[in-house]
Amino acid sequence: MADQFEVTNLNMKSGMALKIKGKIQTNVDRFTINLGQGKDTLNLHFNPRFNESTIVCNSLDGSSWGQEQRDNHMCFSPGAEVKFTVAFQDKEFKVTLPDGHVLTFPNRLGHNHLPYLSMDGLHISSFKLE
Repeated sequence: MADQFEVTNLNMKSGMALKIKGKIQTNVDRFTINLGQGKDTLNLHFNPRFNESTIVCNSLDGSSWGQEQRDNHMCFSPGAEVKFTVAFQDKEFKVTLPDGHVLTFPNRLGHNHLPYLSMDGLHISSFKLE
């Protein structure tokens, strides 16, 4: 059973960064990190998929997903300890992966405040907003 981690009162504003440390579960083929307004409005859906060797980023507005952005820079593996940072800027998100590679994804929905965070498939040891 995957660990679901959810924060509904995150006070993430433009210019802040979220630092996440944890361990990817061993029995998963993917994990996800969602940042946004709530379950149905995600400014950033970050989804490394091991079975496809790709990292998918997307946005969700109500019931409609945006166009997937795919990056084949897979530096995650099941069971691995990971540390990465999600920086939130007005126009985009910058995700710094454990090996230093940076993925950027546009802030398509345009919000400048993100109250919602959820993570799935990760055992979180710490997360810090700064």
